[in-house]
Amino acid sequence: MMRLCPARALAVAVALGACLPWPFRHGRKPVAAPPALANSPRTIDSLWRVGQRAFNRGKWGDATKVFDRLGTVMPASDPRTSRLHFFQGEIQFAQGNELMAVRDFRRIADETPEDSLAPDALLRAADAYTSLWKRPELDPTYGQTALSVYQEVTTRYPGTSAARRAEGRRRELEERFAYKEYRNALFYYRFHAYDSAILSLRSLVAQYPKTAVVPDALEHLVLSYRALGYQEDIKDTCAYITKYFPAPAGPRRLCPRDSTGAQ
Repeated sequence: MMRLCPARALAVAVALGACLPWPFRHGRKPVAAPPALANSPRTIDSLWRVGQRAFNRGKWGDATKVFDRLGTVMPASDPRTSRLHFFQGEIQFAQGNELMAVRDFRRIADETPEDSLAPDALLRAADAYTSLWKRPELDPTYGQTALSVYQEVTTRYPGTSAARRAEGRRRELEERFAYKEYRNALFYYRFHAYDSAILSLRSLVAQYPKTAVVPDALEHLVLSYRALGYQEDIKDTCAYITKYFPAPAGPRRLCPRDSTGAQ
């Protein structure tokens, strides 16, 4: 049997040892790695408290960092997931990122429609669209979308507090739409484009009959018909005025007595 010199034996031992996993080189068994703490309930609870405290203090940057981290470690089954998205939506809204806020709010209403936060989240999505329609003279696309989402709240969640608030905000938005249409009509009226003014005024009265600008719209409608000599239209409009706006100081004062049915 061949004998190895001590130096060569040492080299062989080292070579063999290099092929073995590290624990076995020292005669130890593998040790399991400690579990990660990032997803532990205690860590999530701690992060939640920190994020909520930053949110309540209006520290949007700090709150965003914490909530973004929570979004990566919080399990989908956590009952706070919807509230996390709600907080994120409110932060985006507060920072002027309305479309990103809509994304977070709609995520709650569309992915978890039975969640208790869903009605309020949908309402806040409509509020964000409303905020994007800054002035009545601007493109009304966002305002129209807001109207449809407010209606969606009342349809999907009837009887809820969110539905009642949505109805009130929808009426406020309709006032803005009516005023926009009224301004368009006045533009035509001032330039004696009475037919165009009539179209805008009739549309206003038909779509937004309960808005505050309707009496003024009816007055200009009668005046436009008068300028064009449309007697039958005056009669029909005055019959409507008599029924719904009978006050003598209102648009009724422009109506002929025989057209209102007055004796």
